[in-house]
Amino acid sequence: MLERYLFVFIFMTALGCGLVAGVFFAFSTFIMNALARLKPAEGIAAMQSINITAINPLFMLALFGTAATCLLLAIAALLKWYQPSTAYLLVGSLLYLIGTILVTMVFNVPLNDGLAIAKPDSPEGAELWTKYLANWTFWNHVRTITALAAAGLLTISLRY
Repeated sequence: MLERYLFVFIFMTALGCGLVAGVFFAFSTFIMNALARLKPAEGIAAMQSINITAINPLFMLALFGTAATCLLLAIAALLKWYQPSTAYLLVGSLLYLIGTILVTMVFNVPLNDGLAIAKPDSPEGAELWTKYLANWTFWNHVRTITALAAAGLLTISLRY
């Protein structure tokens, strides 16, 4: 019975990683490109609005709820190191925690905070926007790849 609950727990965590990867994938493949096509003042204002509305219960649950379950799975993997799926559980969980959550907190959030105080119509704002687009998008690519890889590894672990 415990194995069935663990299966469901891993499955739900893999889905959470995939869901978050999908959100980040959208930003990496078309949203940031669309914002880059706008005048700097418009792009800044749009991204400032996105950054405010992204802080909502559903997205925070997906992002950080998945992090919490990854943390629990990493601990469980360390306690059950002898099982065949352990490496997949541990690496998948750590990829999400480090490559998605840590990268978000260390790189994307500070960039968002800097953009939040930018004056969209100023020359400084336009210069910041150019740097922001390149840097934020690079780190978002990292988040996308690691969240997707985490989803894949957690899914593979279900085979065992």
